[in-house]
Amino acid sequence: MQPGAALQAVLLAALLAGPRGATGRLLSASDLDLRGGQPVCREGTQRPCYKVIYFHDASRRLNFEEANAACRTDGGQLLSIESQDEQRLIEKFIENLLASDGDFWIGLRRREERQSNSTACQDLYAWTDGSTSAFRNWYVDEPSCGSEVCVVMYHQPSAPAGVGGLYMFQWNDDRCNMKNNFICKYSDEKPTAPSIKPGGEGTEPATPILPGDAGKEDARETFKGNNEAALNLAYILIPSIILLLVVITVVCWVWIYRKRQETGAARPQHKGAAHHLALSSPREQPRPRGLQHHPKTK
Repeated sequence: MQPGAALQAVLLAALLAGPRGATGRLLSASDLDLRGGQPVCREGTQRPCYKVIYFHDASRRLNFEEANAACRTDGGQLLSIESQDEQRLIEKFIENLLASDGDFWIGLRRREERQSNSTACQDLYAWTDGSTSAFRNWYVDEPSCGSEVCVVMYHQPSAPAGVGGLYMFQWNDDRCNMKNNFICKYSDEKPTAPSIKPGGEGTEPATPILPGDAGKEDARETFKGNNEAALNLAYILIPSIILLLVVITVVCWVWIYRKRQETGAARPQHKGAAHHLALSSPREQPRPRGLQHHPKTK
């Protein structure tokens, strides 16, 4: 294997391995506690107020019923949007999160019991908090009805534009068992008294955290995960690089050693050949003067 190919294989194995000990778990509504967050209100104090619940980890997102139960447990309802101004306000909240792809449940759902042959599909949708607002912000060709009963607000910033433009903040009917982010709405004042545990012990109210902090927390978790991945990659790469250098060094020494042996074996053969040539071709010896040949005289 070439050194470059070996290094690529090590990098690929490290990336596929991922951080050590990384595990995922699906959450239900009972696992999610929204009391640690403070709703964001119009001009700081005016009702209604909102909480935008965004999960960077898609495995922690909730289906429609779980999201609805989480909002109710926190004293709110899944979001109802009653005007274009309120729609724009929610869009600003989501934009401030700098969130990645992930739709948001809102509190609009199709009421099957109202269905009749003369009722249009769009007229079957109603707000779960009892609002009678007729404001709608459907994407083009939506709702499609069928098995898609619950409604999400699109948030797909990386998706290419469709026939109705980008998939950003328009509404779409979706299957209720899909996992999505969600938005809670608080129209009434909530009690602020400390809660009481079954044993009678009082608990302090949770420290207020703005919804924007949810994005920061996810960013911190992502940064921590990236650090762990970098460390794991270093643990794999450093020994592998050292081993690769040792192998290259050994190969070079073996090559040099063999070259020297071949060079040393070739030199004596040349000397022997020269000596043999000298013996087989001796120089002609001069004859003695007394034995010199004289021509006969008549």
